[in-house]
Amino acid sequence: MFSNIRQDLAAHGGNWGAQGFWALVVYRFGRWRYSLRFPPLRKLFSLIYKILFKLTQIITGIELPCEVPIGPGFVIEHCGGIVVSGFARFGANCRIRNGVVVGLARVDDPCAPQIGNNVDIGAGAKVLGNIHIGNNVLIGANAVVICDVPSDSIAVGVPAVIKPRKGSST
Repeated sequence: MFSNIRQDLAAHGGNWGAQGFWALVVYRFGRWRYSLRFPPLRKLFSLIYKILFKLTQIITGIELPCEVPIGPGFVIEHCGGIVVSGFARFGANCRIRNGVVVGLARVDDPCAPQIGNNVDIGAGAKVLGNIHIGNNVLIGANAVVICDVPSDSIAVGVPAVIKPRKGSST
């Protein structure tokens, strides 16, 4: 847990005051509590996690449940209005900004996006449904992504239009 927190702090430029870093500390604590084998202790830490999760959600406006697997180097650039579904997945070195929603397209289909490595999601973007986002993808501000995005692409617009990144082979 502590090595992950050190990596998260480094990814946030060593800024202890970054609210995205706070959310990741609570996230790491929530993941860590699953490793406890003594049930009464795990239940106590689960209660503490739920309180910290709710406080972080209220103070920062970031909802990042500990059920979401995230890779190293994950950065929450700005706080406010960030909602990540517990069914989502993030690869390494991903970055999200304020107003981003990564979640379900429909309540009756509990499948959220699977996001690759080196994905940068712009402010206000919505990434929804059972879709796959490739590696090295840029998602523009306020884009609404409801279809797969191949690696080395850019997704912009409402609904998102997929374009190859300049200098990529696609």
